[in-house]
Amino acid sequence: MMKELFTPGRTELAGNHTDHQKGRILASAVDLGLYAKYEATDNDTVTIRSVGFDPFEVKTTQLAVRPAEFGSPKSLVRGMINEFAALGLQIGGFTAEVRSTLAAGSGLSSSAAFSVMIGRILSDLFNGGTVDPVVIARAAQGAENKYFGKPCGLMDQLACSLGHTVYVDFKTNEIVPLVADFEAMGLTLCLTDTGGSHAGLDSSYARIPADMVYVANLFDKGVLGDVDPAEFRAKGWDPANRPVRRAMHFFDENERVPLMRDALQRRDGESYMRLMNASGRSSEQLLNNIVTSATGDTKLAEGLEKSRKLLEGRGAWRVHGGGFAGCVQALMPTDYFPVYKEEMEKEFGAGTCRRIRLV
Repeated sequence: MMKELFTPGRTELAGNHTDHQKGRILASAVDLGLYAKYEATDNDTVTIRSVGFDPFEVKTTQLAVRPAEFGSPKSLVRGMINEFAALGLQIGGFTAEVRSTLAAGSGLSSSAAFSVMIGRILSDLFNGGTVDPVVIARAAQGAENKYFGKPCGLMDQLACSLGHTVYVDFKTNEIVPLVADFEAMGLTLCLTDTGGSHAGLDSSYARIPADMVYVANLFDKGVLGDVDPAEFRAKGWDPANRPVRRAMHFFDENERVPLMRDALQRRDGESYMRLMNASGRSSEQLLNNIVTSATGDTKLAEGLEKSRKLLEGRGAWRVHGGGFAGCVQALMPTDYFPVYKEEMEKEFGAGTCRRIRLV
């Protein structure tokens, strides 16, 4: 008989592009995700059948990185098998039937959820279900970095693997589960998919950590998380310099994350939304991850501007996730959500704005 599991997607609450620099993040698993039915086989083949996609196979004996597979689910399966094998964990063949409620490119981290799902299946079938969720998350990050071609941090994989709201300090390795209840605060969190394509954005994403590392190297450090904020701010920087602006964003955002955590814990919606808006402005003005010359796509910028007009003085809005395309995250009084949803969907299409519930 086939086993079953659910792996959630994730939403980033705070810490935009801080995780890859040993920064702090606030993220949560959500009620949308991947449903899998799976069973072990007696051969060395992993077969994945996903609703709406062509089935594919990966041999557990063929684990070299294949650049031609970058960006594909096949690469993530190969990567997860390799990461488990490299850790000395058991691997084997299996079949899985997958159904997703995460739209590709929706900003809910479908690639991280898929990688974590594969890791959970490998843990259950071949390792007695004993592989720690953090180990699975790190394996998923390795699969995405090396096999999927995405230079991401660990935030997405941790939230999907742990399955709840979490505060993480990657410098101290502090991982703290939290209770986040926007509904009890009278607020609704939502995402609007503006429809921009992520195609061709790899170089734009990669340039953000590269710019931050460039500034860190000026202090003889590998990442900004190891640089003293006071020492950085004491320099006479030129704010017209893109790497400098991105470093400014990192230090400001890194200090904001625990403040947003604390506001969330004491159910202080007003303070949380004020900080969320500050995070959004920092991403737009300092991090500059809204529009890129790589594509010239302005849909995300249009979504943020529309949200500003609808929510200024009433709620909060910000870019969600990596940026340059994808989703606007917004938070508002629950009784205003129907109005916001209707107005956003007039511009971006029916069903593009959806309420997100944290788990």
